[in-house]
Amino acid sequence: MIALVDTRVAAACDDALRGMFAARKRVFVDLLGWDVPVLDGRFEIDQFDDEHARYLILVDDDGHLGSARLLPTVRPHILDTLFPALCAGPVPTGSATYEITRFCLDRRLTARSRRDVRNRLVTALVVHALIEGIETYTGVAEVAWLNQILRFGWNAVALGQPMPSDGQPLGALRIEITSETPALLEMTGMWAPTDQLREAPLQIAGA
Repeated sequence: MIALVDTRVAAACDDALRGMFAARKRVFVDLLGWDVPVLDGRFEIDQFDDEHARYLILVDDDGHLGSARLLPTVRPHILDTLFPALCAGPVPTGSATYEITRFCLDRRLTARSRRDVRNRLVTALVVHALIEGIETYTGVAEVAWLNQILRFGWNAVALGQPMPSDGQPLGALRIEITSETPALLEMTGMWAPTDQLREAPLQIAGA
């Protein structure tokens, strides 16, 4: 199933949220070695996991498959708070602009499954944006991952030159979401829609 969660329905999605925070710890702390807060030795949770965050979470019978966090840019978020120098101009903000953060694919996935979950999660981000009136996504990523995102087929551009951070070059990007985005992603094989996502954008939905 796919769970699309914000704080209005978080109580209905406790298992999905716990699985996501645990998976984030396994990926970002255990695998990638990020120096970020860990709660109870199990959950990666930082200062942006507050009542304003939204989460898109894909799960199966064994738990977390993939997830992403969306932060409103009218409030402090990662790009404007921690990495504004990655932008050659002003940091994009606005009520129709959200930041994608903590894009996480579960460590238990095979290479083939990772591609499938990645595509479903990217599709979920686009469908959610179209339903909710989100026109722009921003994000910060290591350069190798950023270059992949730029090649997905959607209208995405780098916001400035990459800069080193803790030994890893980071870059920022902007993604414009329009009614044409699904067709653009379909052309590159990235489009993987879930019917229930279109029907219940902020609830637990069976896949």
